[in-house]
Amino acid sequence: MSSVVKTLTLISIVQLGTVDYATGLGLQRQLVALRKEEKIGDVLLLLEHSPVITLGRNAKAANVVASPELLAHRGVELFECDRGGDVTFHGPGQIVGYPIFDLRARATPDVKRKTLGVIEFVRRLEEVLIRTCTDFAIPAKCVPGLTGVWTLSSRAEESDSKNRSLESRDLLFADAAPNADPEAKLAAIGVHISRFVTSHGFALNVNTDLSYFSLIVPCGITTKPVTSMQRELGKPLDLNAVAESISRNFGTVFSSQILWLESLDDLLGRAPSESSAATEPSRPRERSDSI
Repeated sequence: MSSVVKTLTLISIVQLGTVDYATGLGLQRQLVALRKEEKIGDVLLLLEHSPVITLGRNAKAANVVASPELLAHRGVELFECDRGGDVTFHGPGQIVGYPIFDLRARATPDVKRKTLGVIEFVRRLEEVLIRTCTDFAIPAKCVPGLTGVWTLSSRAEESDSKNRSLESRDLLFADAAPNADPEAKLAAIGVHISRFVTSHGFALNVNTDLSYFSLIVPCGITTKPVTSMQRELGKPLDLNAVAESISRNFGTVFSSQILWLESLDDLLGRAPSESSAATEPSRPRERSDSI
């Protein structure tokens, strides 16, 4: 009897603390170049950004509704970048993840193609984040036609499903649908792929100050609000606990072993004295601190 041996790939994870957006972009470019040259393996950066609004390749400037003066007053930077998607916000209390992966090293589920496709990669990122939200008792889902991770449209639907027949629930929600709470966005996703190597990634609102999203039309979507894990649960969360959940779910969804590294020096295989400001944006915090 023949058996199929499933080979686990490796994902190295580095926590970077708070990093300004320009430094984060430079670091991604450096790691993408190294990944293309096969000098490093797949790596996931987990970090927070200081307040910044980013405009993706498909962004409309009109979706930044705040004036330059208001942005300056709120201490928010503005950057154009080469990721997919429209306008979004990054800031403290939000876990940003930048997976620098070579898709050629990741087979499709049916193993018919050796290279994971872009859409499949994004779907896997969504699955990681849905599982992470579920780990903290927040039901989440994808919304057809939209990218990212969203809350369920109505918590009432979830609770009533345990007590009502299908017919009575259908009648209830047919009447309630016009007033039902819309899905709210918990996480945004926007990626860039060059020669099969990914950059940019996702932003999960954990303890994020949601007032910053009033400065923009998030992702160009006017009909659905933005939320956070803190808002859904009514209490702040430990960012490190959420980061641990993200790492576990990356391992599961991408069928990979996870290796936590203390710093970029460990990833790049150099002594700390060789670090430079261009490649080491900040000293990684101890695991007991927030990321």
